[in-house]
Amino acid sequence: ASGRNKAYAERPPRPLSSCRSRLCGQPRLSITMVLSCDYDMLHPPADLEKRKHKLKRLVQSPNSFFMDVKCQGCFNITTVFSHSQTVVLCGSCSAVLCQPTGGKARLTEGCSFRRKGD
Repeated sequence: ASGRNKAYAERPPRPLSSCRSRLCGQPRLSITMVLSCDYDMLHPPADLEKRKHKLKRLVQSPNSFFMDVKCQGCFNITTVFSHSQTVVLCGSCSAVLCQPTGGKARLTEGCSFRRKGD
């Protein structure tokens, strides 16, 4: 046997009275903790599911959508993709409706939008 195993075998067991815990000598308390992540896994809250990555949700769904954007000048409605990578102009007055960013497109101030439904 190696020296390390031999030294371990020769060590006597520690008596219970030498416990280093602060609660020694006191009756043990059973503490029930409710964690913030305790929820029904089959029916998770909608806000929690929306924050998850699109592939890690219970049912995979995209983050992108189409929307109707109303021009602030002529009130013409144009359909725009939420993550468009080009500048979208109004068809009648050529006003800028949205500008691309790294993710979702940024709407011009004053433009209102409505998400196209299912």
